Amino acid sequence: MSTIITISREFGSGGREIGFRLAKKLGIPFYDRELISRAAEDSNISEDVFHANDEKIAHMKRKNDSEYITVAPYSPVYEIPVSDQLFVIQSKIIRLIAQEGSCVIIGRCSDVIIENSFRVFVTASLKKRMERLIALEKEPDVDIRKMEAHIRDVDRRRREYYQYYSGNEWGKPKNYDLCLNSGTLGVAGCVEMIAAGAAL
Repeated sequence: MSTIITISREFGSGGREIGFRLAKKLGIPFYDRELISRAAEDSNISEDVFHANDEKIAHMKRKNDSEYITVAPYSPVYEIPVSDQLFVIQSKIIRLIAQEGSCVIIGRCSDVIIENSFRVFVTASLKKRMERLIALEKEPDVDIRKMEAHIRDVDRRRREYYQYYSGNEWGKPKNYDLCLNSGTLGVAGCVEMIAAGAAL
């Protein structure tokens, strides 16, 4: 029986690293940005378009042409915001990947798209997330205020994306099987707890 582990994460919490290490530990495929490559190949839409709109939703009103993909007038996706088109395409790829067998998938509402996945949410205090990002930056002159603003902005976009497409509240414990604080448990601790939980 396949085990699909889906990981939602606050920015800077280490969710991607946790997912990568978990997949390596379990000997199963890992998908994050790899989803974009597969979706682009399947749809013949540039990877750049996917990257530019990754986990983002379009504005309610059309502001500029970059929010839309030019398609034939009689196409079923004519004049549909690019974020909606990409969500449909990525959802198809996520379902196909789940059919291939056990794996770890990061974000993109995969916990809602795949029924019966083992759903994980990774969080950490703002302080811990900033410390992690500063260590990864390896730059002596990090603008703390800008970094904090960036963290809050990415979290806001992820929350809006998740709630827009899933109808669920991002980060709310009842929507997940396991919620972990990486600031307390550390990356290795989170990997072990997810592995143990998914095996139950």
